[in-house]
Amino acid sequence: MITDAINKRYSSLSETTCCLSCGGAINYANPLVGEVCVDLGSGRGNDVVRLAETVGNNGYVYGIDISEGMIAKAQSLIEKFDITNAKIIQSNLENIPLQDNSVDVVISNCTINHASNKKAVWSEIFRILKPAGRFVVSDIYATHEIAAEYKNDPQAVAECWAGASTRATYLYTLEETGFESINILEESLPYAKGKAEVASFTVTGKKPIDKIR
Repeated sequence: MITDAINKRYSSLSETTCCLSCGGAINYANPLVGEVCVDLGSGRGNDVVRLAETVGNNGYVYGIDISEGMIAKAQSLIEKFDITNAKIIQSNLENIPLQDNSVDVVISNCTINHASNKKAVWSEIFRILKPAGRFVVSDIYATHEIAAEYKNDPQAVAECWAGASTRATYLYTLEETGFESINILEESLPYAKGKAEVASFTVTGKKPIDKIR
């Protein structure tokens, strides 16, 4: 099962110092004092701490991750720094346990490619964002459609390449979900990973101001 493979891989990496991200979404998020932020695939919790310090006591940050090891690591980090305006939640991305229209900004780094139902993930992001709320997501895309034998291989998906959509599919999903002002902030050249060729990019967009759901 893909979720089990992801949990196993990232729990084993939670105590290492290796870089797990394909980008720096937080560097473009520009969180404001008092805002509510969500980090999808919050990992060790480093960005959760940075966001919490930026938004201040009148703001709040939720870190969402599926990996038991990463959840424990992130929880220990916010306790170490005595962060009181943040919470770490274990959840898949297709069912985010937050209220409608409750979040100002969503960030994510190299996480959504793992999801088996990416349309559901983006629908959840749209749902929890306030009208005019924004996302900044760094992720990978495949330069060509990933072969089915790899798409259905839990280990290959957990290794952060076999679950990648093509660039066109990725951007179409954002438009179909209803986001506006979609903009690619940075983009890498293609590179080989696993049995595929992928590229990394950071994309942003907003929920229309007149949309409640």
